[in-house]
Amino acid sequence: MITALHQRVNEIQQALCETGIDGWLFYDFRGSDPLAYRILQLDPTLHVTRRWYYWIPAQGTPVKLLHRIEPHILDPLPGQADCYVSWEQQRQILARLLTGSPRVAMQYSPLNAVPYVSRVDAGTIELIRSYGAEVVSSADLIQIFEARWTDRQLESHQFAAAALRRIVDETFSHVHKAISHARSLTEYDVQQFILARIGDAGMTTSSAPIAAINAHSADPHYGPTKAGSADVTRDSLLLIDLWAKQAEASAVYADITWTGYVGQTVPVKHRAIFDLVRQGRDAALNFAKAETAAGRRPFGWEVDQACRQIIQQGGYGDQFVHRTGHSIGEEVHGNGANIDSLETQDTRRLMPRTCFSIEPGIYLPGEFGIRSELDVYLADREALVFGLPLQSEIVSIF
Repeated sequence: MITALHQRVNEIQQALCETGIDGWLFYDFRGSDPLAYRILQLDPTLHVTRRWYYWIPAQGTPVKLLHRIEPHILDPLPGQADCYVSWEQQRQILARLLTGSPRVAMQYSPLNAVPYVSRVDAGTIELIRSYGAEVVSSADLIQIFEARWTDRQLESHQFAAAALRRIVDETFSHVHKAISHARSLTEYDVQQFILARIGDAGMTTSSAPIAAINAHSADPHYGPTKAGSADVTRDSLLLIDLWAKQAEASAVYADITWTGYVGQTVPVKHRAIFDLVRQGRDAALNFAKAETAAGRRPFGWEVDQACRQIIQQGGYGDQFVHRTGHSIGEEVHGNGANIDSLETQDTRRLMPRTCFSIEPGIYLPGEFGIRSELDVYLADREALVFGLPLQSEIVSIF
């Protein structure tokens, strides 16, 4: 009987053959590579105190290399086991394993361009290279086995996106009611209202949402606290950024950002900045849609550029201080390609059955900030957005 782990290894070997890589060498020391545990479906709570390696050749039998005092930690995985005691033995066995394998994938990123992938220390990379092997990045392999969603995960994202979109409307209605009745309301109160609604919807979140008014909205990762949180008053700009997933195993996140104005007439400058942000957002979305429909798989950095050039042309490139988007999965910041040509040059291709955010922002310190965020799921020939309708203008809360 083929177990799930045998099936996973078979799928990895197929991917290695398709990419022309001779093998994938997993390495961990005391939890240094959480990706290895996820991809190999190992228990991350294992008590491990020594280095282990797991070699999956493109063809042939996998091999486990373990210290003799911890010979059973990879027992669930298929393959033969070799044990070492001394560092000399470890190196001898590694050299034998890699003979005839000139291209070896590891959790490595050249020049640390994609730090999410770069889990193997430089010394270990040097060791593998000393055997004559070329170490190549496992970045796209990781996407295949870590970032692609099942049908059930897509359903969970659709649920979360629809629920968050509903919570946006409920939040703005809550603000309207509180201000109309002259009740005190702070950013922290708004944050806690959103958290309660997330729980009521049967969802959970890794951290509290953002609720920021006026100058605080110009701080992209501002988080209100109970003490010192600003009051929400009339004629304030309010930015809310909320992310959540269903409270069940393997569920994936949705993540959206909206802005509202606590008044009737949105100021001209606010409207102009939002419109430029929206144009950048939609340029990135349309680029992703066109490339996907044509059967092309763009790099993450290309989608970022499609957005960023719009904002640069509008004169606010220096005020767009973060990447355009991030991978989304079981963590809100997932392990697939990010939409980034600024913080990193993300050279990972956007793969089918993965999801990412598009969330450009313009931040004017001391004044206000505008961000507009949506999530894009890539089907085979279609880029899909859930949680509609998208924001087309700043919401007038009165």
